[in-house]
Amino acid sequence: MDQTNDSVETNKLEEENTAPVKKVYIQRFDAYTRLLHVMVIVSFLTLALTGMIIKFSGIGIFQTLSKILGGYQVTGILHRMAAVVTFAYFGLHLFYLIKKIKLEKRPLKYMLSGENSMVPQLRDLTEFVQTMKWFFGRGPRPKYGRWTYWEKFDYFAVFWGVAIIGFSGLILWFPEFFTSLGLPGWFINVASIIHSDEALLATGFIFTVHFFNTHFRPDKFPMDTVIFTGCVELEEFKEDRPRQYEELLKSGKLEEMIVEAPRPKFLRIARIFGFSALFIGLSLVLMIMIAMLFLYN
Repeated sequence: MDQTNDSVETNKLEEENTAPVKKVYIQRFDAYTRLLHVMVIVSFLTLALTGMIIKFSGIGIFQTLSKILGGYQVTGILHRMAAVVTFAYFGLHLFYLIKKIKLEKRPLKYMLSGENSMVPQLRDLTEFVQTMKWFFGRGPRPKYGRWTYWEKFDYFAVFWGVAIIGFSGLILWFPEFFTSLGLPGWFINVASIIHSDEALLATGFIFTVHFFNTHFRPDKFPMDTVIFTGCVELEEFKEDRPRQYEELLKSGKLEEMIVEAPRPKFLRIARIFGFSALFIGLSLVLMIMIAMLFLYN
């Protein structure tokens, strides 16, 4: 009888030891931020694709893409619709920031400096150098905080894009209106050059540097899904953002950030969406390279 009880207890212990440990997840992005990022992805892909079709209208592969979309008139309409979405998410983000400042009653200085600021600091330059050393095995991995230097760069790239590419695009969209305000006619040509070349630069950057950070970094390959799910495993968070983890632990706010694990179905949808964007972006880069070879040969 004792042997039977010992056997039962042993089996129970074995079951407990082999039972899967429930993973703990930490929230990094709220639903509002994730929705805005989806708007960024959809609008940027549409702008990049339709914009390059217009820019390289004399190249066969882009002429074929234009026909698939319904012709250059439809391409132009899609381009303008994506521009409207761009101005919409930019306005919604500014509204979000203003509302957050009012609700949290924090001074503007809080947003311009410190650990939670998106504004580049001297520490970011230091971490950039440390990261380059780490890439080549010449030093340890930096202890990143809430935001890394490349996330800050990407963030302000949107502001730059909306300001330069967006404003020049508006001039091209409504030339009569802007010339009626006193802008000389030659400025329309300048706006066309700025809009075209800056858009090409932005497209190249997003589909190479940004894609590397979100898809091809060794620790994130083949894709970092956090911007879609909004959360990350605690162990990954500790390794990825050690400085932020230590601060949250000291302040006792870590438990407030614990959330449920993302649903498998939602995770699959996020991955399909992310890989689709990756495929479109890399395909577009390849087509741009082909077009440039045709133009300069």
